[in-house]
Amino acid sequence: MKVLVTGGGRGIGRAIALSFAEPGSIVAIAARTRTELDDAARAIAARGAKPVALEMDVTDEDAVARAFDGIRAITPTVDIVVNNAGVGGGQPIHKTDTASWRRILDTNVLGTFLVTRQAVSMLADGGRIINMSSVLGRFGVPGYTAYCASKHAVIGFTRALALELAGRRITVNAICPGWVATDMAVQGMRNGAAAMGVTFEEFRAHALDAVPVGRMIEPVEVANLVKFLASPQAAAITGQAYNICGGQTMD
Repeated sequence: MKVLVTGGGRGIGRAIALSFAEPGSIVAIAARTRTELDDAARAIAARGAKPVALEMDVTDEDAVARAFDGIRAITPTVDIVVNNAGVGGGQPIHKTDTASWRRILDTNVLGTFLVTRQAVSMLADGGRIINMSSVLGRFGVPGYTAYCASKHAVIGFTRALALELAGRRITVNAICPGWVATDMAVQGMRNGAAAMGVTFEEFRAHALDAVPVGRMIEPVEVANLVKFLASPQAAAITGQAYNICGGQTMD
């Protein structure tokens, strides 16, 4: 099994990468932070897989191309691509500057495109592409216009690409997590608390009140869903967007 996970140095991406780390597998992880990459690579190696750590900014076309050159130097094909790299952030529209808007759209949408465009020629027939959207790709939240727009776009990209690659038996699906227990979620809650003028604890309690199961999702739970969609048992599933949000949305 040969796998590429972007944003694989921490949080959900690290959990996904480790879920594929089995003896004989090649697990490539891409991220911008070398220390996080190296730490994740050591954890992958400890499970018997061969790690490939790639410094890559998914918004930089040349950097993405160089990273894929690095993958090709090790293996001519990949079986699974997980587009997990992403950024959050929110502000009211009248306070949002162009640079902030572009940073979110460029990372979450353009980055997914740039990585996938490189990967398609390397993907084995019958391969898998799994894109990370969000429950905010299902509904809107005030102050998060750029993030919501980007995650809705990921779902649209997924559906179109699924049809484009169906002839090669490559499935393309999206995952829509709710609140996941990661540093990114904690920062999002801190930002939300500041915007609302409440404490972090108050914001967290309010956020989880909207989650029927009453808790945050663990990164390994998202990884388990990715692992299923990458399995032979999911060969007939394509063009879908799966919520993993504790019942926060049921669309």
